[in-house]
Order: sequence, then C-alpha cells, then structure tokens
Amino acid sequence: MRAGESSERAIVLAPTGRDASVAANLIREAGFAADICADLDALVREMAAGAGLAIIANEAVKTADLRKLVRSLGEQPSWSDFPIVLLTRQGGGPERNPDAMRLALALGNVTFIERPFHPTTLVSVVGSAIRGRRRQYQSRSILENLRESEGLLQTALGAGRLGALELHIPSLKLEASDTCKMFFGRRPEQDFSYDDLLASVHPGDRARRQDVFDRAVARGSDYSIEYRNIWPDGSQHWVEIRARSVLRPDGGVRSMVGVCSDITARKVAEIERETLLRQLAAERTALAELTATLEHRVEQRTADLMKEVAARERAQEQLRQAQKMETIGQLTGGVAHDFNNLLMAVMGNLDLLRKRIPDDPRLRRLIDGALQGAERGASLTQRLLAFARQQDLRAVSVDLGGLIRGMIDLLERSLGPRIELRLDIPDRLPPACADSNQLELAILNLVINARDAMADGGAIVIRIRDRRVSGDHMLPSGHYLELSVIDTGEGMSEETLKRAVEPFFSSKPLGKGTGLGLSMVHGLAEQLGGALRLSSTVGAGTTASLVLPVAVQLPEAEAPVPVQRQAGRSAVILFVDDDPLIAMSTTEMLEDLGHRVIGVSSAHHALDIIRSDQPIDLMVTDHVMPGMTGMELAAASRQLRPSLPILLATGYAELPEGALLDLPRLAKPYHQDQLRDRLDQMLR
Repeated sequence: MRAGESSERAIVLAPTGRDASVAANLIREAGFAADICADLDALVREMAAGAGLAIIANEAVKTADLRKLVRSLGEQPSWSDFPIVLLTRQGGGPERNPDAMRLALALGNVTFIERPFHPTTLVSVVGSAIRGRRRQYQSRSILENLRESEGLLQTALGAGRLGALELHIPSLKLEASDTCKMFFGRRPEQDFSYDDLLASVHPGDRARRQDVFDRAVARGSDYSIEYRNIWPDGSQHWVEIRARSVLRPDGGVRSMVGVCSDITARKVAEIERETLLRQLAAERTALAELTATLEHRVEQRTADLMKEVAARERAQEQLRQAQKMETIGQLTGGVAHDFNNLLMAVMGNLDLLRKRIPDDPRLRRLIDGALQGAERGASLTQRLLAFARQQDLRAVSVDLGGLIRGMIDLLERSLGPRIELRLDIPDRLPPACADSNQLELAILNLVINARDAMADGGAIVIRIRDRRVSGDHMLPSGHYLELSVIDTGEGMSEETLKRAVEPFFSSKPLGKGTGLGLSMVHGLAEQLGGALRLSSTVGAGTTASLVLPVAVQLPEAEAPVPVQRQAGRSAVILFVDDDPLIAMSTTEMLEDLGHRVIGVSSAHHALDIIRSDQPIDLMVTDHVMPGMTGMELAAASRQLRPSLPILLATGYAELPEGALLDLPRLAKPYHQDQLRDRLDQMLR
C-alpha cells in the first residue's frame, strides 16, 4: 500500500552502506511496501504523506537536528503513536547506551534492533509494528464513529462485522444472521442450527463453552466467551460471542440474544506477540546475566555510586509512570465526557419514545433493553471518570466501620460459600472523609478482586487501622484511616503489580474483567485526598489498602423521609447547548414536562435573549461550548438578571479552577425524571 491515510508502508533511512537496500528488500519480500529516504527531511515528508512505520539507522540521527522529526511526532493526533525501529550497533541498545535512551524518550514508540540482525527478526518486528499501526487506524475510526449520531449505530455495527444471533430456550432453536453464519464458515443461504454450532466447536474448547453456557442459563446471567471453531473446509478460526439472557416472567431464561465476531486475526497477533515477548525476555535475561557478571568483576569500589545511579533511575521511572498515568487520565476523562454527551442524546430520546409508543410489550422490552445498554455505558463512563479523578463526589463524614458492617450481606452473597469473610475493625474509630456510595463500590471491587484470586477458596480479612502520616511521598502529613482488604490468593508478580492500576489492564482471563476496577479505586482515593497501596507476593496473597483522610466533623445523621413531590409549574426555560442531538432530545423532554422552551446553540445568542424583554423563569446551560463556557455565560447573565435561576447540565464533574459561582448542577447523562425533579426544586 502506498502513501495515504491508512498507509502500511515502511520508510527506511540508512544513509551509509547497504543497510537501507537490504532492509527494504527484506520488507518487500515479506509482502510489505517499503521506500528509501535520502535524508531526515525526506523522512519527515514521507511520514506526513502516510506510512506504517519508519526504520532509521542510528548514525542517521546521532548528530542530526531532530527538531522537525520530534515536532512531527508531537503533532500526531491522539489515536496515533507512530512506530520507529532504530537500527543500532552491537551494544547500542537502551540498556547500556544513554544516547539510545534519550532517543527513545524523544521519539516515543521506539523498538531497538542491534546489528547485525537476523532477517526474521526484522520481518517479525516490522509485522508487529504494522499490526499495531492497523490498530491505531482502527482506533482512529472508532473515535470518529463516536462523534456520529445515534442514528449511525446500525451502520457502525455493520462496519464492525458483528453477527447477530438468538437462541430460544428450551427448544434450542438458533436464529443467526448472514454475518454470523459467515463466522462459522457457512454461506447465507445455508441452514445453520444449534447442533451445527455445537459440532463446529473445537474439541479442546467444548467442555469450557458448555460450562459457561450452562451457568448463564441457570443464573439468567450474561453469556460471554471466546473459543475456537472448525469450519466445514477444515480450517480453524476464533469467534467471540456476547449475549444477554432474556427472562420469562417466572425468572427462567426465554432466549439468549447477542452478537458474535471473528477474532482470528487478533488471536493470531496475540500469539505472535507472546512469542516475540518470550524471545525478547530471554535475550533480556541473557543480557542481564552478562551485565551482572561484568559488574561483579569490574566496579567493587564504586558500589555507592551504582546505588545512587539506581536510585536516580528509579525516581525517573516513577516520574515517567506518573506522567504517563496523568496523560492517560486526561485522555480518559475527555473521552468519557464526549461519551456522556452521546449517551445523553440516546437516553433522552429513549425516555420520550417509551412514553409515546403503543402499549406493545415487545416494543417496550426492546426500548428497556436499549436503555439498560445506555445505562451500562453511563456506568462505564463513571469508572473512567473515577480513574481520571473527574467524577462527581459528595465527600462527607463517614463511619467506616458502620458502612462495612452494613455491607456484610452484600459481600457474603458476592463471595459465595467457599470464601470466609472476617472483620478486624476496632471500636471508636474517627470518621473518614469520603463519598459513601463510591466508597461502597470501591470496597466491593476490592473484595471481588480478592475472591477472583482464590479459585479454590480461602479467607478475606477487611481491616481498618487509625494511622498518622509524616513525610510520606504519596500523602501529605496528617491523620488517616487505612482500610485494607487482605486475601490468601495466588498473588501478583512484581511486573503485574506495577501495572495493576492502569486502565483496561487485567490479569484475569479474556472476557472476565474490564480492567477498570483498581483504576477506579485508585482515582477515587486520589480525588478524596488519599491513596491506594498494593502489596503482593506470588502464592501468598495480596493486600489492597485504601488510605482515606480523617473527617473533621462527625458522620451525618440519616436524611429524613422525603415528603411527597408536588407537581411543578409550567415555566419559560432558556436552554443553551451547542450539540444539536442533545438540544433536540432535551427540548423534547422539557416540552413534554409542560414547559415552554427557548433553545439556542451559543452563549452569545443566549445573552442577546437575556438582554431583551423576553420573560424567562430559568436557564439551563451546558458548560463546554465554543466561544464562551457555561460558567462564563452564568457570570455574564447574573449582571443582567441577578435573580435568574441557572442550572448547569454538564458531563464534567468538577467546576473549572477559579470559578466564582457555585451553581446547581445536573450530571450528564440524565433521565427525564431527574431533569423534572431538579427543575421542580429550583422553580419552587
């Protein structure tokens, strides 16, 4: 493939010797496109034209001015992480060469190959880089699709090559789409029964597939699995199936409805990647052993210096890790905010549609299913916002011991009979400063993680300790409570422990976890002014400690029972939002509640109306808008109509830094009932 938006060609810069022609020929023989660049400027131009990766000889950049290249890499869109393969001389890798390490930091996604190299090594690395580039192109497409309206959902599913299927229980009659049949090697016109599906399952996966299916039917839970299947032509493929149980009124499963996809390419790529990682690990181990031998023979009198260097490297690694997590958090928070806007449009329209459709139980089930899916998406964005430390928290004084004792029934049901739960909670503990709902979710996440680490059963201890912190690099000095969940499970390796709080990283089998549990707990702890500490030993269990600041006030008393809600009055509402989908659905919801709506798409237009004589009872505004934010609009409107009630409806959890107004807020996505209750409070 030549240059273009999704180019997979390799561009080669090796100005001396025959390295450029040798590398290009090897790449072409492997079935990939390759072009040779004369100099660094030509390389930057070819990158801009479109490429899958760059192969650069170390001598081409060792003394060159890299500013254009670094600037080009720095200007990549968020989905892109352009791969670079750096050809070094023997011993020129980042482990022993500070120059190579600086290049890696400057250029980003760099893989080192020491010359002379075996042809298969280069071809394997190029193949892995191009597959990674393909996934980046796929990520770009996904991000672009997320900006589309809900009306493009079916088109997106078709482009994603998802097959649909429904299995009726107990008749086991299977209905499969043409795409689904294709994933099992059948043509659209061919029959494909449940017996055909069972017969296609790889013998090595049949027992596991049947066990997962039986448990889903018995419990009425979701069915999610990946397994191998054999096509009629004898070829082996991988398929992923995700389905939801549709229940009868008596609680039994009526059918399993879901989607399937062919994941053969991904599985093959994962196997190849694991093979390459094992090879790299072996080479790294051999290099480490050689380095240790040399260090033992040569540098006995400089032990203190080596310790200082090691400490500096650890500090730099901690700084890099912190910066990486901060960058991931910012990106995650932005994506979650955009996703909240999309869910707002979907949920608002479904709310209205549910009220206006004919009394058809099947249609209502379909709409309820769509709403449940949207609410699961909203739950996912809350986890993402928790990791990004942007979730909406109500930090109050909380009795930790009382909160945990109140969760005992829930925890024991989640653990099952093979796990023993013990409490180690002293009396007369000071209260903690926390959000009760989010804290319960965090504790449940930690307990379930501990349960999953003990497949053969064991014991979990929930312990609380009162502690003072002084001089801790992770926490300011002060008074804290440490809530620890201690298990006797399989434990984590040092490498797994380092990555445990990264979003979407999971040590569980495929399909068994989102990888967001610990990252959510980590984000919650930091947002509350505390920390999450993890310690683990392989084979000896894990301790997850949630450290929370002590509250300065006593726990709040239980809220009185709310009085019966009175019907709200009809009002003239100025609604401001630049997103046309959200504007349409929210306007419909407001008018359905009996209000008269004046809808505008910008803050400047809203100010023109506020300056006029138009009667307005209340203003509802988004925060993030071009030209002027919702907070800035609120401040300007207060100068014109000081008594005008203002509701800030936004996907961002925290007010911007330096905000002068404390406005009532409604978090996106919201239902019509939530909007109605908030408006009734303000209008009363």
